[in-house]
Amino acid sequence: MKRLICLVAVAALCALAGNLVPRTALAPDYEPAPGEAVVRVSENPPADPAALVIGTVDTVGGTTCDWQANGPQLRQIVLDPENGVHVTWMYSASNQTTYPDRNMRYNFYDFSTGEWNWVDPDFMQSGVTVFTERAGYGNVALDRTAEVAVVGGHVGTPLSPILGRDLAPGGGIFEYSNGPSAYLWPALAIGDNLPYHLALIDDASRDQLFYSRVQPWTSWTTPVGVPSPQPNPNFPTQNIAASRVSDKVCISWVYSEGAPDPGFFRQSLDGGTSWQNPQEIPWPPAYGGDTLTSFHISAFTPFYDSDDQLHIVGTTMPYVGGQGYIIPAQIWHWSPDNSPNWSRITTATCNPVNLRAPVGYNSVYAGRPGIGEAGGYLVVAWEQFDSSNVEPGPPELLRADIFVAFDNGDNGATWQAPIKLTTRGTGSHRFPSVADVNVGNVVRVNYIIDRQAGFHVQGEGPATNNPVIVHTLDFTGMAEERVAPVGPRLGLAANPVRGRARIEYHLAADGPVELCVFDGAGRRAATLVSGRRGAGRHTVAWDAADLRAGVYLVRLTAGGTSVVRKLVLAE
Repeated sequence: MKRLICLVAVAALCALAGNLVPRTALAPDYEPAPGEAVVRVSENPPADPAALVIGTVDTVGGTTCDWQANGPQLRQIVLDPENGVHVTWMYSASNQTTYPDRNMRYNFYDFSTGEWNWVDPDFMQSGVTVFTERAGYGNVALDRTAEVAVVGGHVGTPLSPILGRDLAPGGGIFEYSNGPSAYLWPALAIGDNLPYHLALIDDASRDQLFYSRVQPWTSWTTPVGVPSPQPNPNFPTQNIAASRVSDKVCISWVYSEGAPDPGFFRQSLDGGTSWQNPQEIPWPPAYGGDTLTSFHISAFTPFYDSDDQLHIVGTTMPYVGGQGYIIPAQIWHWSPDNSPNWSRITTATCNPVNLRAPVGYNSVYAGRPGIGEAGGYLVVAWEQFDSSNVEPGPPELLRADIFVAFDNGDNGATWQAPIKLTTRGTGSHRFPSVADVNVGNVVRVNYIIDRQAGFHVQGEGPATNNPVIVHTLDFTGMAEERVAPVGPRLGLAANPVRGRARIEYHLAADGPVELCVFDGAGRRAATLVSGRRGAGRHTVAWDAADLRAGVYLVRLTAGGTSVVRKLVLAE
């Protein structure tokens, strides 16, 4: 009841200030006039020096298009353990709301050279353009067979989805595959096998969710509806994930007109050929009492880890008297393999009287979570606003920072305290995406620094040249300092692997250890460790070049406990 009284008071404040109520809109997609010339932003000031707290920052590109997504942020950074890091973003250098030069832009960090392939002193010139015509609203995925980036987007009139596939790892020269007409906002995922999976919204209603897959390269299946008998999203809230070790595919979405808004997912176990029934995910125990829980339209991101387990992260907001509020916002993790299924990652809030400005369109106080894994841990990144950091505007809006959190190596059942990657400055850090796979104890997150908080396309201030950032965090030792391990943990730096695998394990105490690998028939293929080892983190390299491709089991036994992980050797 105390919480209800508090939120009723919030509602009264909202009637006066309007800062506590979320605002929802689709980005106006103004069609440029034929041959419309690009008018560029005249100034290009240096990046905000206050943007870094921990880790290292690379400016890999820039854009004036500060509205990168309508709903959840799609994955814009993927890691190929053999070659490097692929990053994409929606690009424009125009100060017009039509963005006549809008496109998907791409950059690549080459492990062999230790450098980004296309970096210019003028960061707005960094990267390469993916498509040959005006495009946008796409993301990147990794074709693990060809080891190349595949970038999605939509183009044309009427709008239609398109894919661009690099001709070589980090080459920046693309071939194209055009999808069916009258679909837009494609979310792309690629799994262990070659089908490219896409979750699409129809252009006619811009409400309905469809699925299509691409295999071979120029062959798109006819889009089929996803939600029935559950409701369509009625907004581009969809996201998609594909497993790296099986044929599983998951599409998630939030029904945007539920008031409060429920969330759903649907899985395929055979690469999109057939689908299980769509399922509603029960709301987590976020608020209680008469305060209802709602998912936000930027909420859901699904993910399959290296053990083929499904995870979904999402954002909740409170509902009182039929009205949603931006605080307190919560980030939650859901796994069907955990009991309970839900675990809370963080709560983000402030005293309502200290909320000095709105957060802007399609946002709550903390949202757009993305999920990946690194060093045997799950890692989640999100944007979170600062009630005391106000863009003077006009209009006045709160600025945001980027946070990450690690689980305790327990499949997301419990979470460590959040880490703030950025600090307050004159820019707003928005639209984070965390790499799905991270080698060793390094996590990579990309985001943009919006030089003036608010969206130019909505008339919230002038166009600015906004840096696109890849933020690299080496968390060696950090996780151990933040939590006391309760048992042995086992992680795979990459999965699947080709020829050579790096296996990481953590011991809570000194003692005897056995680390073995078994083939699919249960035969021992290798003994990697046998003997006493000290407490802490250890890394073992396994040369599997002489073994057949297939599924293997890695077993760690220590302290009377055994942990098993599935490892896939690719051809």
